[in-house]
Amino acid sequence: MSDRSNDRNIIKVVAASMAGTTVEWYDFFLYGVAAAVVFPAVFFPSDDPAVGTLLALGTFAIGFIARPVGGLVFGHYGDRIGRKTLLVVSLVMMGAATFAIGLLPGYATIGIAAPLLLTLLRLVQGFALGGEWGGAVLIVSEHGDPARRGFWASWPQAGVPVGQLLANGLLFVLAAVQDEATFQSWGWRIPFLLSAVLVLIGLYIRLSVEESPVFKAAQEEAARAAAAGEKQAMPIVEVFRRYPREVFTAMGARFAENVSYYIFTIVVTTYATQRLELTSSFVLGAVLIGAAVHLVTIPVWGALSDRYGRRPLYLLGAAGVGIWGFAFIALIDTRSFGAFVLAIVGGLLFHGAMYGPQAAFLSELFGTKVRYSGVSVGYQLASIAAGGIAPIVAVWLYTTFDSGYAVAVYVALSAVLTIVAVGTYGETSRRDLAADPAVKGTSA
Repeated sequence: MSDRSNDRNIIKVVAASMAGTTVEWYDFFLYGVAAAVVFPAVFFPSDDPAVGTLLALGTFAIGFIARPVGGLVFGHYGDRIGRKTLLVVSLVMMGAATFAIGLLPGYATIGIAAPLLLTLLRLVQGFALGGEWGGAVLIVSEHGDPARRGFWASWPQAGVPVGQLLANGLLFVLAAVQDEATFQSWGWRIPFLLSAVLVLIGLYIRLSVEESPVFKAAQEEAARAAAAGEKQAMPIVEVFRRYPREVFTAMGARFAENVSYYIFTIVVTTYATQRLELTSSFVLGAVLIGAAVHLVTIPVWGALSDRYGRRPLYLLGAAGVGIWGFAFIALIDTRSFGAFVLAIVGGLLFHGAMYGPQAAFLSELFGTKVRYSGVSVGYQLASIAAGGIAPIVAVWLYTTFDSGYAVAVYVALSAVLTIVAVGTYGETSRRDLAADPAVKGTSA
């Protein structure tokens, strides 16, 4: 196949993968923003606004608890029957749950059933997203040119800021054109219902993609082994038996990236509206600008990782967010819109240095037969202890210590964990994804 044909093929794969991740992250972030600015009043009414917010953010965290379960299930079947099929299933599940949230009556209408149903739908969202990420980045990593794997695999990652731009953008417009009472009453439902349209577009693009050649070759090898009477262990069993170091490396790599992202984009909304008494539109506008810069820079970081390696850039990003957390609080405490934008943009620039190379880095840790399970488990297990509880921990910290700098310390400690995990592992950018022997943590 010619280079031009290869480029056309990988662009098609990237577009399909990114379309799906955009929709799924749009759905996921929509919930996160709504949990901060809408759900406390609609589903968790309380005399104390902070209590309502903590309850709403608790359901946000529940979605993260479901993600490792989704990662296990989708990873198992993704390693057995293919990446593409599971990606379609995850997209439909996420879209259906988000659409249902848009139709869900509030506490004033159906009482305790409202928050219970909201929690159930959040679990479905988390389960679906747990299977989405691994398949999306793998199908690109396994299709792409190894010399540019970091660049191509970073594009599904860019679906995150695109999804956030769509979610925050719609909420920003609605909050700006509607009064607070209208927005709280029914305006917030519009972006959730529009999810159905985005899912149809994502499905149309995603169904056109072929399975990765690396996975097809692994399937053929597995079929020959089965015909010869060899027993095949479950992928998840193989992951923990052969790649325990890689699982913990993946989890550690996720920590600073995950915690800092939710501080810079979700917690900042709660902090600004409740502690600083700023409007939702003020904060959402700043986050929108940050997401736009994030979108542009993620592929740049991915490309740089092809040239300089995954580890140096990842360490730069981890150290950067650990230090920037303190500047972040100082800037947003000024209540200046310009300072707010600078705080978020700076934080997301350092975050991108981790997030851009991350897809290729985690893909390179595992062999093809267990890669979907390996990256999903490592990625999603960290989500519970990192991003899942980050909003709750952050709100508790700044309310308990009456200072945003307590949150900055939290981000810094997360950065130390990631620096240790990544810094003690070898460079992976030159690894062959078709090779399946157990990887040694010190290899180059």
